[in-house]
Amino acid sequence: MPTLHWLKDEEARKTSSQIPYRLLEADPKLSYGVSDSENMLIQGDNLEALKALMPYYAGQVKCIYIDPPYNTQSAFEHYDDNLEHSIWLSTMYPRLEMLRELLAQDGSIWFSIDDNEIHYFRVILDEIFGRDKFVATNVWQKRYSRENREAIGDAHDYVLTYCKDVKLFKETRNLLPLGEKQKSQYKNPNNDPRGSWQSVSLLAQGYRPNQMYEIVAPNGKKHIPPPGNCWKIIKSEYDKLIAVNRVYFGKDGNGVPRRIHFLKDAEGVVPWTWWNHEEVGHTGESKNEVNELFGSNVSFETAKPERLIQRVLQIATNPGDLVLDSFLGSGTTAAVAHKMGRRYIGVEMGEHAVTHCAPRLKKVIEGEQGGISKEANWQGGGGFHFYRLGETIFDEQGHINEKVKFKPLAAHVWFSETHTPLLQMSKTSLLGIHNETAYYLLYNGILGDTDPKGGNVLTPKILRQLSKHKGKKIIYGEMSMLEESVLQKEEITFKHIPYDIKAR
Repeated sequence: MPTLHWLKDEEARKTSSQIPYRLLEADPKLSYGVSDSENMLIQGDNLEALKALMPYYAGQVKCIYIDPPYNTQSAFEHYDDNLEHSIWLSTMYPRLEMLRELLAQDGSIWFSIDDNEIHYFRVILDEIFGRDKFVATNVWQKRYSRENREAIGDAHDYVLTYCKDVKLFKETRNLLPLGEKQKSQYKNPNNDPRGSWQSVSLLAQGYRPNQMYEIVAPNGKKHIPPPGNCWKIIKSEYDKLIAVNRVYFGKDGNGVPRRIHFLKDAEGVVPWTWWNHEEVGHTGESKNEVNELFGSNVSFETAKPERLIQRVLQIATNPGDLVLDSFLGSGTTAAVAHKMGRRYIGVEMGEHAVTHCAPRLKKVIEGEQGGISKEANWQGGGGFHFYRLGETIFDEQGHINEKVKFKPLAAHVWFSETHTPLLQMSKTSLLGIHNETAYYLLYNGILGDTDPKGGNVLTPKILRQLSKHKGKKIIYGEMSMLEESVLQKEEITFKHIPYDIKAR
């Protein structure tokens, strides 16, 4: 398979493996809503943030949507969108590698991009995900009026789609709900008690001997498939349709037979690659949404309309699925995912993670009615937790970083086990109880030993000192001196530090 080469491309291909794992540190002051929410808003460099997420979410994200800087030679307030071509490719490559690792086996990843980089982007996506993992190039009509500033007016962007398994994605992706235009195709001219219907062709291209039978219309006219065609179904299946009055022969009863399809049976329509502005919104709509949220003096020139992200999530996800956007921008993906009942992780590097993304999600939780709110019947609720990137977990020798103290490591262990933030820090080794399992961390003398490494070994004496819990226990420590029979009796799963710390 062809590969793309650019200045320092070999260095870019090694970058993701060299990024250290960092702790994720929750900020309760910027978090909002219900405390047990798994939704995350992370402030920090998205390359480091993606690496920090790897221990928890590798292979678990159902849908990834990113709207990276387009490299359009323009300057925006919140992004440097004027990167030289090779730098842009080197910036994207390691991030795409980590996004691939986070994607679930039945998941899909969607990229907004324009003409400036799409063809180069396709080549590196083929290299990273595999050419056979390409699904579609969706064309989004982003403007409804003519663009007269260029030699040929720019009216569209692209949304590229890749996945881990194309066959599995096709089996699990959703149909789109019927729009008013599709529903208008259904009529009921004969007052059929089964409701409105439309007729669809019974002809298919090709030749199959058992699908080449003669059909006689009610008024006597005989029909056989024209050259190069056959009927879509075999004779026995056709007879079943006739028996339940599901074949239409036109107003005069002599027309080419067509299958009757009722509106009540319509499950939806197969997505296609043309996304017009009437269905998914346009740049004017997204600008109005941003202005309504933040005021007209705030510049988010590349923000996408909520309906565009809704289209992606309608196809790719179901309620409860996990969505990731590592170029969160103004927060649209997180806002739409929240309104649609999806779990989400949003990553944004700039200060507007604090000044814009968090306030936007707070408004969503309070029941904000812009964007898709009315269509989704959004009434408010839920929550999110705000995180920042903390210390690296390991030093260059693979040891726990000496700067990592009990509190941040405890938060990391708790989150890796439960996928929820540790909101109340105990002064004992018991971190908390989740789903009837107690979690303990023996680290840095938390039990009061004057030796910094004291109390980190699980011994009979230490076991007696631990806070009591009847049920399953997971204990992290440097070593266990308990016999296997004792561990089983006490329902203890022992995990070694640093080897079982999920960060490598």
